[in-house]
Amino acid sequence: MEKIKKDMPTGDSFASSCNACKQCTPLGACIAFKGIEGVLPMLHGSQGCATYIRRYLISHYREPVDIASSNFSEETTIFGGNRNFNTGIDNIISQYQPKVVAIASTCLSETIGEDVPKLINEYKAINADKPEVPEMIFASTPSYNGTHAEGFFNAILAAVKTLAESGEKTGSHINLISSLVSPEDIRHLKEILEDFGLEAMLFPDYSDTLDNTSWDSYTRIPDGGTPISQLKASGSARATVELGFIKNSGGMNGKIKDNYLVQSAGQFLKDKFDVPCFETGLPVGINETDKFLEIMSSLSGNPVPEKYKRQRGRLVDLYIDGHKYLSGKKTVIFGEEDMVVALAAFASEIGIKPVLCATGGESGKLRETLTKLLGPMYDEETIIGQGMSFDRMDEVMQQIKPDLMIGNSKGYYIARKMDIPIVRCGFPIHDRIGAQHFRMLGYEGATTFFSQIVNTLLEDKQRKSPVGYKYM
Repeated sequence: MEKIKKDMPTGDSFASSCNACKQCTPLGACIAFKGIEGVLPMLHGSQGCATYIRRYLISHYREPVDIASSNFSEETTIFGGNRNFNTGIDNIISQYQPKVVAIASTCLSETIGEDVPKLINEYKAINADKPEVPEMIFASTPSYNGTHAEGFFNAILAAVKTLAESGEKTGSHINLISSLVSPEDIRHLKEILEDFGLEAMLFPDYSDTLDNTSWDSYTRIPDGGTPISQLKASGSARATVELGFIKNSGGMNGKIKDNYLVQSAGQFLKDKFDVPCFETGLPVGINETDKFLEIMSSLSGNPVPEKYKRQRGRLVDLYIDGHKYLSGKKTVIFGEEDMVVALAAFASEIGIKPVLCATGGESGKLRETLTKLLGPMYDEETIIGQGMSFDRMDEVMQQIKPDLMIGNSKGYYIARKMDIPIVRCGFPIHDRIGAQHFRMLGYEGATTFFSQIVNTLLEDKQRKSPVGYKYM
């Protein structure tokens, strides 16, 4: 077998990437922006960008998603988009009456050098006498610089930078800044905060805006989202808890990447308003959930509620029940960097060996983060692929022959080609329903996820057996 480098180069040996293991940066920004109450996202660029992103979000979340566009044309590309920008904002206000217009740039507007903050200031000056002008947030998100995960975090940072205000530290509330997880997992985070008696701003909160009830009539801006008042008060919180691995490992905080400054929202609140920041990973599995609940207990002054101790005990029992089906299995894990780290830690915890950890992200911190997080469980033979494409992933997998894939729907064609099972999680999931209800966080999330992995392997074994098994 051809020797495979343990740290893959930035994806492939050519400048472009075929079938990249990522989505575009403004797509991630739109997901985060949907976590603000009364928001309408707007893309400053071509109509095609908004159409593509709407299609992807609707297919994953199975909810209607409106995203406005300044609708660049050839003329706009040459002479600038200020007229389209102003017209677009006017149309948004007249048709939607949003509390917030959240603007993300695209490749086209970034390439021609559009100064969107200047456009926002000019619009506000022109309409200073109009009471209906909403809050405006801008995130710079060119797709040639980053992934949808980085667009997600950049949008969070932009919202906090724009809206957070200084104030007296009352000691009554905290900020919980989430990573890119499902609406169901966001609801679980809110449940945990409530069970610990913590008053908190959870941001972004798209648990309702991207997973709503059935409507009798169409609602242009659905209820839900983090209130603007809470975002403004985030500068006076007594602490921030920020979920995520790579952005909290020094991979992005305050670093210049391709002439673009990327900083976490928690770090900004710490530097600007002296709000202490507690950094922890996604609480997937026992080890990481233990860490997260310890932080919640410390901040609240309350012990871990008995119900979570019972959930933990049942999860340990489930691990014991299913270990014989998982021990020694080899898996490929792919998706957003934070998700890959969380899944690799979870896989190692339950006895599965991650043989390839692949992502479209290029922080350069994936192996370092995994080594630190897993400690003695880390396997030096694990292949790390950053900036990786699915085509390159396919080539590597033909050599390492894994038993399982864990990641989003875009890896299905490789699993089908190799006749191995795939457990779908992350973004996007387009060939199954229920992505918005997927549970992964906390002990109960791990219980559901563990069962899904075991049952997927059992089903594959039954399917491939010449006689079939009815008792496993």
